[in-house]
Amino acid sequence: MHIAIAGNIGSGKTTLAKKLGHHYDWKIELEDTEDNPYLEDFYEDMKKWSFHLQIYFLNSRFQQVKDIAKSPTYTVQDRTIYEDAYIFAANLHQSGCFEERDYQNYLKLFHSMMAYATPPDLLIYLRADIPKLVSQIEKRGRDYETTISINYLKNLNKHYENWISHYDKGKLLIIDVNHLDFVSNREDFSFIVNQIDREINGLFS
Repeated sequence: MHIAIAGNIGSGKTTLAKKLGHHYDWKIELEDTEDNPYLEDFYEDMKKWSFHLQIYFLNSRFQQVKDIAKSPTYTVQDRTIYEDAYIFAANLHQSGCFEERDYQNYLKLFHSMMAYATPPDLLIYLRADIPKLVSQIEKRGRDYETTISINYLKNLNKHYENWISHYDKGKLLIIDVNHLDFVSNREDFSFIVNQIDREINGLFS
């Protein structure tokens, strides 16, 4: 089974993926941020590096999707390939950071990949408002994220809400994390696990 976690920057995807992986003994597929050669450059000059970054993420995520499809085990994935296209690339294009010809080229590649990609059995969307996102981003203290603007996060949230409202590729679980602390509070983590258990059991019923 393929469980994927979606959400804006700072919503807690990576942390939750790790905790769920350890709790359920699932394989964990994390987003490639540590070894990404374009990430720091992108946050310094989004217009110059948007295409490079998005192509890197798209290829990385497609490799994950192929590996997950072949895996005999349960896998929890940190961010989906759909977010690359429908959230981040779309937002960069809308904001003028993604040239039209590059964006169309990117979309053609994305749609070609979709013919070989299987959607997750369960998509978990972590809904978070701007104050929560900013707080989480500040806590983890990544140098390259210090230049992220509030407006950028707001625009991403708009794209996320629009995408989720039309999501029809499989089972969807929306979790509002604005008042949850599933890292420090065991009850908050149990609350999430209980919701996931219900959804997973429903997949087999």
